Amino acid sequence: MARYVMEAGRRAPDKVALLVLEGAAGDVAETWRFADLDRAIRGTAAGLRALGLQRGERVALRMGNLSDFPILFFGIVAAGGIAVPTSSQLTEAEFAGIAADMTPRFIALADDLALSHLPGGAQAIPQADWASLRQTPPGGFAETHADDPAYLVYTSGTSGTPKGVLHAHRAAWARRMMWAGWYGLDAGDVMLHAGAFNWTYTLGTGLTDPWAAGASSLIHTGPATADQLPALANRYDATILAAVPGVYRRILRSPAGLDETFASLRHALISGEHAPGTLMAQWREVTGKPVYEALGMSEVSTFLSSSPTVPYKPGTTGRPQMGRRVAILDGDHPAPVGAPGELAVSNRDPGLMLRYWNQPEATAGAMRGEWFVTGDRASMDAEGYVTHHGRTDDVMTALGYRVSPQEVEAALAAHPDIAEIGVTQVQVRPDLALIGAFVVPRGDWPGEAALTAFAEDRLAQYKCPRLWVPCTALPRTANGKLLRRDLAAQYGSLVAKG
Repeated sequence: MARYVMEAGRRAPDKVALLVLEGAAGDVAETWRFADLDRAIRGTAAGLRALGLQRGERVALRMGNLSDFPILFFGIVAAGGIAVPTSSQLTEAEFAGIAADMTPRFIALADDLALSHLPGGAQAIPQADWASLRQTPPGGFAETHADDPAYLVYTSGTSGTPKGVLHAHRAAWARRMMWAGWYGLDAGDVMLHAGAFNWTYTLGTGLTDPWAAGASSLIHTGPATADQLPALANRYDATILAAVPGVYRRILRSPAGLDETFASLRHALISGEHAPGTLMAQWREVTGKPVYEALGMSEVSTFLSSSPTVPYKPGTTGRPQMGRRVAILDGDHPAPVGAPGELAVSNRDPGLMLRYWNQPEATAGAMRGEWFVTGDRASMDAEGYVTHHGRTDDVMTALGYRVSPQEVEAALAAHPDIAEIGVTQVQVRPDLALIGAFVVPRGDWPGEAALTAFAEDRLAQYKCPRLWVPCTALPRTANGKLLRRDLAAQYGSLVAKG
C-alpha cells in the first residue's frame, strides 16, 4: 500500500506532494515534495522496525491535526505493521476501550493527548521522538501481499461498542475506481480537503488518492471557516475541493464573489453524510461549479457517486462506480427495479474490508452469499442511479462520523439527574440533522449547559447531543424496547406546538 501510494511521485520527485497551511491567511507552514515524503515514510518504517515492530502488530495513532499523521500512518504500513488511526476527539476512556480491543504494540502519542496509563503491553512513541524516527536511514518496503492487513479503523456498532474494520493493502489500489467514478482525478490536480489529517475521509480522499495519482494536496491545520476555504482555493489554485455538507453550508452563508474565488476549481466533492438536493443546487448556482456526491462507509469506502462522467440526478446519490458490483436486495434476491431494499456490495470488491476485528459473528452477519449488506436501505432505477432511504439500524451520522445511539445513551445514563434517556438523529430542517437526547429527569430539569458539560467529559465532541429535550416518558414497545423513530416524531410534534 505505501509503495503503491508513493510510486507516481518517483516520476516527479521534486513536485510538491503536500502543502501544510496554517493561520487565518493560510500561509505555508510545511512543504513536502514527493522525494522528501517518500524518504520520511521509509525512514519511519526503518525506525519502527528498529524499535521492534513485527509484521501484523498494531500501532495506534493518537494525535491531532499534524502532518506527522500521514507519515506515521504510511510508515507503519511500509514496515508491515497495522496502522490504527483514531480521532483526536476521543476521551481517554473511549481510547482505552478501543485499545483494549486492538492491543497495540506501540502508540504514537501527541503531547496534548497524553494518557494517564498505557494499555497493557503497549509502548508509547512520544511526539518528541517522531522527527528522529523519520530521520532513520530509510530502508525498503515490507514485502506484503494484497490480502495482508494494512490498517484498522473503528466505527460505531449497533450495540454501542465500536467495531474495528480491518482493511488489506489492496484497499488503496481499489480506490482507483473513485478516480473516474467520483473525482475525475489526474496528476495535474491540486486537492484542497477541509478535513483534519486524522480523519479517514481526509486520509483517503485528501492524501492517499492524490499522491497515488501524482497530484498535490492542500491541508489546513485549523478549523475551516466560511471565508477561509474559498481564499485558500484561490491563493493556491485548487482544482478540487472535498468536504462534508456542513462545510458547504458555512461557505454559502457568504456567497458574494464565490464564482471568482473558486475560478481555478473544476468541481467539488461532497460526502460523509447525505447532501440535500437544495444544498447541491445552491452550490452550483452560487459558484457556477459542479459538485459530486458519494456514498460510502468505513467497510468499503465510497462506491456510489456522481462524477464528471456521471451527471448528477436530483434525489439520488449517484451510480455504482465503474468496476463496482452493487445490488438492492429483497431477502436473498435482487429487488425489482425501483423497489426499495437492502443496499449491498459484492464481497469480491477489492476495496471491501477483510473482516471486523475480533468479531467473527458480526463479519458473518454482514455477509449474505456473495453480498456484503451495508445496513442502508435504497432503491435503484433503470439507469442505475441509487436513491438512499436511510439506515436499517439506528446508527446516526454526525459531521461525517457514524455514531451509535446506544453508546451515547450508555455514557449519559450515568448522570445523577437522568432517570431515562433516548438518543436519535433529528431532522431539524430539510438540510440539517442533529443528534438529539430525549431525557426523563429524576427531579428538576438539570439544564442544557450541565448536560452538555457532562457529555463532553465522556464523549468525543462529534458524539455529543446538540438537542436536549425534556420528556415525561420515552416511547417504548409492549416489551419495553425504545422506539427511536417515535422520538424524532415527538420532537416534530413539540416544534409544531411551539
